[in-house]
Amino acid sequence: MQLVVRLEKASPPGHGPVCEAAATAVVRLLTDPRATEPEGEWRRAVHEWESRRIRKVTRRARGVRWPEVQALPGVTVEHSGAEVRAFVPGPVSDVPLELAKLQVAGLDLEDGGEPGPPPEPPYATIALNPGVTMTTGKAAAQCGHAAQLLLRQGGKDATAWAEAGAHVRLVRDVPWRRCVEHAAVAVRDGGFTEVPPGTMTAIAWLTL
Repeated sequence: MQLVVRLEKASPPGHGPVCEAAATAVVRLLTDPRATEPEGEWRRAVHEWESRRIRKVTRRARGVRWPEVQALPGVTVEHSGAEVRAFVPGPVSDVPLELAKLQVAGLDLEDGGEPGPPPEPPYATIALNPGVTMTTGKAAAQCGHAAQLLLRQGGKDATAWAEAGAHVRLVRDVPWRRCVEHAAVAVRDGGFTEVPPGTMTAIAWLTL
């Protein structure tokens, strides 16, 4: 799955909002009727992607490149000054030209000040491993994966969260070890970029 962050030079978004928007965009795409209905146009692509090793790649777009990619199938989320679009997944070897020409490496943003208040429950809480250094692009992909695992756990709470808009809160300065013990899901990275394979990068749980 390709994720694209809007990154205008004059008004770059914050690291946290990008991660939160990316996670929400992933869940909204996966729960879109086009991905869930038996005759949905995205259903086959999503099923084939989730049947294999799941990967997410974060890119960035500015200027005319941003409206160009809006024409491709996907879901855009605007959140706290960040805009992220999740695209219908496909083979890494067959990325649309509009996406392939967008840069992957080097997306690393500032935190952007104190985080805002949490959303109204239900929402997903995601924490990134404080002992692992990741760029914003990598962190956004990990948050998207954590949200996906949380959704795919199923159950009425996950359904209620998705139906309420799949809002996400990224928390910092949490007692990591204690949170790991109580988290509903944990992401262990495949090791394609930035971190060794098997590294626990993110955890998530629902706040009801």
